[in-house]
Amino acid sequence: MQAPTVVSLEAISVRYRVPTEPINTLKEHVIRLFKGTRPGYREFLALDEVSFGVTQGESLGIIGRNGAGKSTLLKVISGIMRPTLGRVQVLGHVAPLIELGAGFHPELTGRENVFLNGAILGFSRAEMAAKLDGIVAFSELEDFIDAPLRTYSSGMKVRLGFAVATDIDPEILIIDEVLSVGDEAFQEKCRQRMQQFRTKGTTILFVTHSLDKLTEICDRALWLEHGQIRFLGEVGEAVDAYRQAMAPARAQKPS
Repeated sequence: MQAPTVVSLEAISVRYRVPTEPINTLKEHVIRLFKGTRPGYREFLALDEVSFGVTQGESLGIIGRNGAGKSTLLKVISGIMRPTLGRVQVLGHVAPLIELGAGFHPELTGRENVFLNGAILGFSRAEMAAKLDGIVAFSELEDFIDAPLRTYSSGMKVRLGFAVATDIDPEILIIDEVLSVGDEAFQEKCRQRMQQFRTKGTTILFVTHSLDKLTEICDRALWLEHGQIRFLGEVGEAVDAYRQAMAPARAQKPS
C-alpha cells in the first residue's frame, strides 16, 4: 500500500516587495511622508509556482544556492508564512527548526524557553516538564539551563532548539541547516537522532548545503533555482546533477 501524502504544495508562489532605495532612519521616513514622496518598490518572486508532494515517512532534502528560496519554502510548509498564490496542505504535527533562536526569548532562561517553545508547539506545561530532563541532557546545557538565553552562544541556542524540536516526537520534522552548527560530537548526536526518526517513520524535510549529509539522511532531493524546481528525484541523481551544474562556478573561484 502506498504511503499517504502528508505535505502537498500546488502552484505555490511567494512575492516580496523590495525597496529600490534604502530608508535608514525614522527621520528619513518622516521627511518623505512630509514631502509626499514614497519610496519605490520592486517585486521579487521568492517562489514561482512550486508544486510537489512528500509522503509519510519520506526524507526529502532541499538544496540550492543562497537566495534560491529554500528557507521561504520551509516557512510556507511550517505555516509561518502564507503564500501569495497557491495551496499548501500539511497533515500531522509539525516541529520546525528553521531559524536560529526562533520561538525563544533572549531575556528568559534556557529552562523558561523550553516551556515557551513547547507551548508554541502545542504542548502543556505538564507535558514539557516531563520532557525537560531529557531535553537538557541531550543539549548538554546542564550548567547553563538557568542562565538567560542572551548569554548563550549561537551553538548553545541551536543545541537547545534542536533538543526541544526533536524531543516532542513530531510527525513531520522540518530542519534548516542546523546540523552544521556545533562541535563534531554534537553533530553526530543530531545525525543519530535524525536516523532514529527515519526508522520510526517520521517525515523529514531537510535543507542543507552539505551534499554528504543530504545523501546520508534523505531519500529524495529537491533542487531549487531562482524560486523554481530545477530537479526533483532520487537523492543520488539530484546530487550528481547539482554538482555538475555548480562545477563551472567553483572552477572560477580564485584559489
